[in-house]
Amino acid sequence: MNLNLSLFYFFNNLACRSEVSDWIIVFLADYLQHLLVAIFILFLYFSSYSFRKKIYIFLVVGISALFARFGITESVRFFYHHPRPFAVHSVCQLLSKSGWSFPSGHASFFFAMATAIYFYNRKWGIGFFIAALLMNISRIAAGIHYPFDILGGMIVGIGSAWIVAFFVQALFARDKK
Repeated sequence: MNLNLSLFYFFNNLACRSEVSDWIIVFLADYLQHLLVAIFILFLYFSSYSFRKKIYIFLVVGISALFARFGITESVRFFYHHPRPFAVHSVCQLLSKSGWSFPSGHASFFFAMATAIYFYNRKWGIGFFIAALLMNISRIAAGIHYPFDILGGMIVGIGSAWIVAFFVQALFARDKK
């Protein structure tokens, strides 16, 4: 058994043990995403940044996350078709998703979001990184992603945030001249 599959079964064996643990896994895997977006918006709204800085941060975070998820991830999935674990193996499946599994769209979106937030507020960025990690490990436990799907999405997300932040900063620097 390869490392990806061994790690998958390690996390997937956390599921189907009790109703409470299954509820926690499903909440983290499927509902935490909505809470994270709301927390980010509240964080930005109540922050002490100027209105202009809030718009700037919102744009960098939003563009980073959308570019990672719908630009890079979908481009990879167009050319590389990797089936989800439940379609190939006998697993404890708590969620059902369609489409290809590599790279993880959730991982790319939320790691891009966490990275972009980290650029402006390290403490909040670390919190978002932890939440993204919990969410995506739960998606492995729920049976819809392999660990390497998450790792691939993490790389896409972090790289996308760096690229977007670089270009937005260069664009704003050029406008100030």
